[in-house]
Amino acid sequence: MALIENIIKRAQSNKQRIILPESLEERTITAADRAIADGLAEIILIGNEEKILGYARELGLRNIDKATIIDPVTSPKTAEYANLLYELRKSKGMTPEEAAKLTQNPLYFGCLIIKNGDADGQISGALSTTGETLRPALQIIKCSPGISCVSGAMLMVTKTPQYGEDGVLVMGDIAVTPAPDANQLAQIAVCTARTARSVAGFADPRVAMLSFSTKGSAKHEVVDKVVEATKLARELDPELKIDGELQADAALVPSVGAKKAPGSDIAGKANVLVLPNLEAGNICYKLVQRLGNADAIGPILQGIARPVNDLSRGCSVDDIYKMVAITACQAMDAK
Repeated sequence: MALIENIIKRAQSNKQRIILPESLEERTITAADRAIADGLAEIILIGNEEKILGYARELGLRNIDKATIIDPVTSPKTAEYANLLYELRKSKGMTPEEAAKLTQNPLYFGCLIIKNGDADGQISGALSTTGETLRPALQIIKCSPGISCVSGAMLMVTKTPQYGEDGVLVMGDIAVTPAPDANQLAQIAVCTARTARSVAGFADPRVAMLSFSTKGSAKHEVVDKVVEATKLARELDPELKIDGELQADAALVPSVGAKKAPGSDIAGKANVLVLPNLEAGNICYKLVQRLGNADAIGPILQGIARPVNDLSRGCSVDDIYKMVAITACQAMDAK
């Protein structure tokens, strides 16, 4: 798949420091071994070095000794990280003792490494829930400037090269925020365009704010929300190429776009699709994936100041490997 090959090449061209905190999970350490062998990233594993290297030997892995292994129990920076966590959370009632205890949690420890500037991104979820992955990221790394909500994007590689970017489309939000208001929807639009640029490699993201209405063809409060979100997105990022509200066919098909939204720079040319809510987004990408036989890559978490990505607990070694490359591309853009 050309898209994934391009993502991997970009990651290899500028190696980022990516943390895999679930270091004694078989798929994760196997993906780490492969990523190191391919020069995909500088891999950081969290845990006891003797246990990690011993497990790698049991699995027949040959490259894990080239990873950076950091043990929260023995690291000379653990006290520094604990104090950082305390300073970040004391206004919320956290005590130094609680901070010290949480710092022993690999997911918290990894986010503290990133916050301190000692790494560039983190991936977990093979063992952890989405909440366990997101909580330390939001408490420690926090959202990007101007962004207050996290969302998820999906890269859709379709068999229809006439649409999107040679058949590739980026959809959001498909994973996190169930019922975004206009301000949140605007943020999702801006973040999804950034993901299209940093991960999918789009030189020219063109964002369509989708609805069941095109340019006033229907009247409803949910349409008004999309119209308002489009306005707010332009204010948030004045250089963003965006239009809405647009129906899906008006966004993608040039002849339909010209008829329903004459004069629009986006109609018929969109390569980034922003859905009005999570229900629509989740249903939409799964229908495209199953009925259109498209490849769905993601979800890719966006809106966090430094990339932290979540895996499905049913993920494969290949899924984790690809997410290392994706996270590395996000990290380059976040600097």
